[in-house]
Amino acid sequence: MEKKSLNELPVIKMFNGMNLPNKLTVIRVLMIPFYVFFALVFPNQEWAKWISFVIFVAASLTDKADGYIARKYNLVTNFGKFMDPLADKLLVCSALICFVANGKIPAWVVIVIVAREFIISGFRLIAAEGGKVIAAGSWGKAKTVVQMVMVIVLIADLPGFAVVNNILIYAALILTVISLADYLINNKEVLLG
Repeated sequence: MEKKSLNELPVIKMFNGMNLPNKLTVIRVLMIPFYVFFALVFPNQEWAKWISFVIFVAASLTDKADGYIARKYNLVTNFGKFMDPLADKLLVCSALICFVANGKIPAWVVIVIVAREFIISGFRLIAAEGGKVIAAGSWGKAKTVVQMVMVIVLIADLPGFAVVNNILIYAALILTVISLADYLINNKEVLLG
């Protein structure tokens, strides 16, 4: 049997064929298991907290970078429109589930946030079947930014930040509900069609 080089593997070929914003999105998804590992396996270790902090911040920065590069250089693709919000959802939801496991956030808050993500993902699948790709709206983008800031602050777990933590948790929750309503109202034809 002939030995293949790494560059000939289908996954590597696919990755090499992507534009830079899409590569950044894939890298963000690949960072999630590392974040979860350090957050859950070593929940009370200060060094692990800061490793998970760095991983999450780096993943969040790829989110900003891929969107900026895609728009600036006209590299917007259907893959990016679909995978970028999905990568954000996976990143934030993974962090939130780790917080529930570590007792940092009420489970009901995470259930509301994750339920919204499932509803929107289902909506996007229905739209995709009809040949329509729905990009994230402004409320959804604001929700994502607040959620990511909330996650970063909760990971850092700084003393004296309990009030700030709670404000961010409930701001993220409120934006989650508003962005869901906005999404459903602006795309009701997908559900009714």
